[in-house]
Amino acid sequence: MDVGTLRGLGTLLVLVSFIGLVVWAWSARRQADFDDAAQLPFADEPKDEPQDAPPP
Repeated sequence: MDVGTLRGLGTLLVLVSFIGLVVWAWSARRQADFDDAAQLPFADEPKDEPQDAPPP
């Protein structure tokens, strides 16, 4: 087995891993988890308190 074959196998392994990652990320089963994660930056904001309310 020469260096060219090893490089080809390495490239194939990276390509298969990339395709697997894309399929995993775009699968419908993961949609709810990604939607929840997208809302995490806003999780600490109060929902009932107006933004321009005077301090108590």
